[in-house]
Order: sequence, then structure tokens, then C-alpha cells
Amino acid sequence: MFYNPGRFSIARRRAMLTKKAIAEALGVAPLTVTRWEKGQEPSEEYWLGLEQKLGYPKAFFFGEDLDEPTEASFRSLKSLTAARRDAALSAGVVGFLLSDWIDERFNLPSSQVPDLGYYSPEKAAVALRQEWALGERPVSNMLQLLESKGVRVFSLSENTRAVDAYSIWRNGTPYVFLNNQKSAERGRFDAAHEVGHLVLHQDQKPTGQKAEDEANQFASSFLMPAADVNASLPYVTGVCDFLRAKKRWKVSLAAIIYRSHKLGLISDWRYRDFSIEISKRGWNRNEPDPIPREQSVMWEKVLKMLWADRITLSKVAAELCVPERELNDLVFGLTGGEKMRVSGDRSLRSI
Repeated sequence: MFYNPGRFSIARRRAMLTKKAIAEALGVAPLTVTRWEKGQEPSEEYWLGLEQKLGYPKAFFFGEDLDEPTEASFRSLKSLTAARRDAALSAGVVGFLLSDWIDERFNLPSSQVPDLGYYSPEKAAVALRQEWALGERPVSNMLQLLESKGVRVFSLSENTRAVDAYSIWRNGTPYVFLNNQKSAERGRFDAAHEVGHLVLHQDQKPTGQKAEDEANQFASSFLMPAADVNASLPYVTGVCDFLRAKKRWKVSLAAIIYRSHKLGLISDWRYRDFSIEISKRGWNRNEPDPIPREQSVMWEKVLKMLWADRITLSKVAAELCVPERELNDLVFGLTGGEKMRVSGDRSLRSI
């Protein structure tokens, strides 16, 4: 197998390192690192240093070209640096590797995510609820819902508020990558936001802030259907009413207040007052009465079945030539250890 400079670039971006930083760490000229990324294989004397600095085994850099997420849309457009964006997208490369490995061994649900780009965000949310037979009731678990509808959902370990989530279509399969460092309420909204991109923007139009605004409108409507909000909040006397409603829809307090305002349940000045109140109480940063974080059912099942065959995440990582920590971060911290021991055959399984 030949040295693949594209893989070198992916590992460098995943580590959020510049070519200059790598050059300084290894005591070489920056031009040398540029040559490595353009196709010149590093000399043997530098590989140990590269493995330590980039965090990937040498075998990773010798393989076929890898799919990379493109045209992904991020919510925090102004605060997101290019380095953090590239690092999050590079995590997607590893996610694709793992997904392909799993698809060879398991029959996962096929995509049931339709193209609703001809609808407004609000109407698209209603149409998707009808398509998925959800009615007007609250979504109990967004993560499990997406997995059941054929969306491949991965977690991100990006420890920054600038990275929320991103989604992308690949070979007819929708992928969603969620920052697992956010609150559980924010994670649910981020998941719905990415579904908005998947159903509204399959043709990649519009892009930028307009696309983000549309995905936000979709998420708000999808998680808090107008009819249900109107029935559950016929009148509002104070923030305590929103706190009770929060338990129903499992979204942030700010999201409920915003939705209520958009539906005309509270006036402009009351919306402003409620927003000021939750800011003063710090509830815009630390959610009151936080909900439990949603757990992946699909990944738990997959890891249990692998463990039945004595296949650990460590073995999968070795086969894919990637760090085990990267896979662990992508599958919501599940490890497939002793507690997941189950019986099962070795045939192709359906999830």
C-alpha cells in the first residue's frame, strides 16, 4: 500500500495543527511538511514523531482515499474558526470509515428522510411529522427517532461552544454529527436543526445564514408543534409556566419562550421581559431542571452484537487504523465492554 498524502492532511486537520507547528515539533523546515502533504513520503526517522504528534498510527497514512464531508453547514458561523471547522469535518471522515465497516456486517435501517425543500420550514416540519406518523405529540427521544429513520448519528467530542452539529448526505444516506459537550436540551434542538437541513436543503440551496435560519425555524416547529403549544400553553402568567412546559417538549427554556412569542402567545414586551429574566438567573447558560441526555439505541445494539463475537472497539480501531479514542467519541462514549455481553450468531444482523 502506498503513502497517501490526503490521509496526512486529514490527520493534521483533526489535530488542529498547522504545518508550521508540525515542522517545529519535528525540527524540520515548514516546506518539508508541505511536501509530505503534497505526496512526498516522510523519512523513516520522522514517523515516530508524527504518530505522537498527530495521534494516528503509521498504518493510517497508507491506504485508499477517504470520503470527506463537504458542503456541511454549521450554526455558529461567526465564532467558528477554520481550524475547528476542519477538525470537526475530519471527525466525519472517521465516522464514514466506521459506518462503512458496520454496514458490511449489519442491516441498518434505510433512509426514510424525504426531500421537503418545496415547503416552508414550518410546513416541512408538519409534513415530516405526518410522514413519520408522529401526530402532534412531543418527540420522546430525538436520537432514537433519527436512528429508526435511517439517519446515521455520531457524536463529536469537540470541546467548544462554536461547534454545534452538522449534517450531510452521502451515497443516499443521511449523516448527523452532534457535539456531545452541549446540554441535553441543546442536543435535541441541534438534532432537529440538522434534520431541517436534511429535508430542506438537499439541493444545497440556500446556504449560509439563510439556511441556518430556516433549519432553526424547522427545528422549533418540529419539536413544538403549533397545535400542541396552543393547547398546552393557553395563557402564560410567568416563567413558571414555561418551566412546566419544558418538561413536555424537552427543549431549552429560551427555545420555548421564543416559540411562544412566534406563535403570538406572548407580546413583544413580555418576550423581552422573559428573556431578560432568564438571562439574569443564568438560565440562558445553565439550563434549569436539566433533562437526562438521550442515549443511542443503535450503537448500543451494534456494540453488544460485536461483543458477542468478542470484537471490541479496540479491535475495530486496529482494523481501521485509527485511534480507539476517535471511535469511542463517535459512538457516544459506549465501549461494548463486559456489561454488553450477549449471545448471538455471527451472521449479518438487522438493527
